[in-house]
Amino acid sequence: MINIKIPEADISIKQRKQVIEGDEAIIPEIYGFIDFHLIPRDKGGIILFYNEKDELIFVGKARKLRQRVKKHFEDNVSPIKEHRNEVKKIETIFVEDAMERDIYETYIINTLHAKYNIDKVFYK
Repeated sequence: MINIKIPEADISIKQRKQVIEGDEAIIPEIYGFIDFHLIPRDKGGIILFYNEKDELIFVGKARKLRQRVKKHFEDNVSPIKEHRNEVKKIETIFVEDAMERDIYETYIINTLHAKYNIDKVFYK
């Protein structure tokens, strides 16, 4: 039997109030998030989106985490495009190997029952 343990998040960002100087925000926000810069540009891994009740609502994977997280908030084809306002916390787990990313993504979706993932779901 294969034993998989979900790794701890490497980066966790939450929505927070914008810091404003004069009439302009220092960092432009995207859906209330201003800390995307904390996610490395060159790391691959798993992305976990949570709602205000700390329920997992979507899991994804990416070769470049920061770009993919931002695309989820900008793309018209993102699986969470109808649920962007629900996202209150984003966690990332660094996983460089593509096969490991796929395994972790599928395992997390099915173990933690991510609300809006429809692909790779085996628990229904």
